[in-house]
Amino acid sequence: MKRFFKKKIIIPVVTLSFLLIGVSFKNDFFEIAKQIEIFTGVFKTVNQNYVDETNAGELMDIAIKNMLKELDPYTVFFNEQDVLKFKINNTGEYTGIGAMVQRKDGKVYLKEVYKGFPADKAGLKAGDEITQIGDVSLKEYKEDASQLLKGAKNTQVTIQYIRQGKQQNATIILNEVEIKAVPYYALLKDKTGYIVLSKFNEKASAETKAALLDLKQQGATKIILDLRGNPGGLLHEAVNICNLFVAKNELIVTTKSKNIKYNSEYRTKNEPSDLEIPLAVIVDGKSASASEIVAGAIQDLDRGVVLGSRSFGKGLVQRPLDLSYGTQVKVTISRYYTPSGRCIQALDYSKKDENGKAIKKTQNEFNAFKTKAGRTVYDGGGVLPDVEIASSKLANSTDILLKNDAIFNFATQLYYKNPTIDGIPTVSDADFLAFKSYLKQEKITLDTETHKALKTVLENAKKEKIEGQIAAEYKQLEVALEKSQEAELDKNKEQIKKQLQEELIIRHQYREGLYLFYTKNNPEIEQAINLLNNSVQYASILKK
Repeated sequence: MKRFFKKKIIIPVVTLSFLLIGVSFKNDFFEIAKQIEIFTGVFKTVNQNYVDETNAGELMDIAIKNMLKELDPYTVFFNEQDVLKFKINNTGEYTGIGAMVQRKDGKVYLKEVYKGFPADKAGLKAGDEITQIGDVSLKEYKEDASQLLKGAKNTQVTIQYIRQGKQQNATIILNEVEIKAVPYYALLKDKTGYIVLSKFNEKASAETKAALLDLKQQGATKIILDLRGNPGGLLHEAVNICNLFVAKNELIVTTKSKNIKYNSEYRTKNEPSDLEIPLAVIVDGKSASASEIVAGAIQDLDRGVVLGSRSFGKGLVQRPLDLSYGTQVKVTISRYYTPSGRCIQALDYSKKDENGKAIKKTQNEFNAFKTKAGRTVYDGGGVLPDVEIASSKLANSTDILLKNDAIFNFATQLYYKNPTIDGIPTVSDADFLAFKSYLKQEKITLDTETHKALKTVLENAKKEKIEGQIAAEYKQLEVALEKSQEAELDKNKEQIKKQLQEELIIRHQYREGLYLFYTKNNPEIEQAINLLNNSVQYASILKK
């Protein structure tokens, strides 16, 4: 009798759940179909009736990309040209000039020139403004100019550029460019191996393994893995890199989504290279995504000690999905969780402030989790290092000066004052004073909320034609803000000088020179070496 009763109860419940799912699906389908019909109508009507000629492809590209901006910065549409760039970033290989190209304020600059590649051989330098590529003037060119610098191997590309106010010409012969995931590794003092991992492309784990094995052959008994500035990349490569140090079949990361087909567990598949070698992982505020998977897993599994400053906090996973005509959409499909179960996502994109910016989670919203050995770790705001190093955290003002290229542009001026030097470039106190004068001359502010509010006040006063009445008070506030900015710059003087020096080292000795400089002059690396040499402290942090 009981069995019959159970069947009677279960069947209607199951049937009801399918009915509810069916109704929900129909409602979603209707709403999507309705909105597509409205959009198609608007798009067609505008293109047919607008007073001027319209570019249908450009309008659609803008429409789609702006629509996706409402979700998060990682869900993006790729047109055919974008797809090519995305593939380059993942493989690490392309045919081009071997330089980082940046468009800012309508101008195209070389941000960094890589040693030994075509741009370098042609004599180009960081800070050069590219004004023309072949027959194409970049003055009104709205597309991605870097695509004009790619092509078949041995193709000659003529360019015009401005350096220090002078127009110059160059011919570049395109060649294969390989972007290394591990651009530098070396055996440091006390038998400490040092590996820089700069990105997670298809070759990341292979290059890291090769570096690890070579360092061990050289006599390394300890390893530092430097993930500072690494923006991430391929998730499976993060798992493979963890696999170098942890056992086969160990859980590294879990992904969870509303779409159950994206719910996955990622475990190590191979035998490790070394389960015992003491390991230190260095992160900073620019270590994101796959970098945080590695740092978070190493921390949760108590396999090594994490040092530096809190990582970026990107706990979201994207996947490129193919569309028609060679386009793609890269969609945030899931959140990822470290072995202890924490999601380290810092920004909540479902909640926006009055300016439309995602709200950052506060510390009182973080949840506690336990590592394999029972240590307490937290979610919500990136990977918090086991050993925090104050010098690795950039002050807000320094970060602003890097983002607005004030440090980059002033470093260009310093470089051309002394373009040939022996040894390590230095930045003096006089150079710092000149930098402050440069900021005033160029009217570069730290863009604090107070600065922005003051600008708004003046703009509104001009509209209302009362700027004369508040001129004296406005000037007083402006002077007070200038003093405040100068005090902030002075407070972070050594950090700003350090950033200027690092930029100069890259100009004179390329990126490789900066890594070499780090091995002898970097407090984070020095502290990592000291920790790895102190077996008692290392074991106590990991509760071993």
